[in-house]
Amino acid sequence: MANVTDVSDATFESEVLQSQQPVMVDFWAAWCGPCRALAPIVDEVATTYNGQLKVMKMNVDQNAQTPARYGIRGIPALLIFKDGKVAEQIVGYVPKDTIDKSVTKVLA
Repeated sequence: MANVTDVSDATFESEVLQSQQPVMVDFWAAWCGPCRALAPIVDEVATTYNGQLKVMKMNVDQNAQTPARYGIRGIPALLIFKDGKVAEQIVGYVPKDTIDKSVTKVLA
């Protein structure tokens, strides 16, 4: 969790949309089993791409505006933002190499 920070509706604009670096946001909730299963993979991705990619988590139960704005219906959902826009979207539990492929595409 060292390289993963929380983001909220209030800080989303400055932390994600105005970021100079690409940002991956993990939309999750405490009650979501697949979200908990994905958490160590998200941590690994944050460590692997430290310095190239910001990795953030947003609790959908505590923040309603942002998930609604991006049409988040199922969690876990990973959105990768580049230059303030969604560049990649992954929904559901996926293996690390699936996330790596999306991240690599955005960083290319």
